[in-house]
Amino acid sequence: MEKINKEELLFYVSKETMQDEAMRTIGRYLTDEELDVAKKGLEWGLTFDIETVYNTILFEMIKDKSP
Repeated sequence: MEKINKEELLFYVSKETMQDEAMRTIGRYLTDEELDVAKKGLEWGLTFDIETVYNTILFEMIKDKSP
């Protein structure tokens, strides 16, 4: 398994984070099958319109530095 260099990450959702959110929200941990569904949902949701997210971030950086 590849070791993740946390210094290089800008965003990361671990199984532990997902399980903590499940416990907080629905009061139980997810099964392995549910974690697979969650992973697919996260991948879809986070890449759904990533271009808009990138453009918004970069536009805000440029706007904040304008005279």
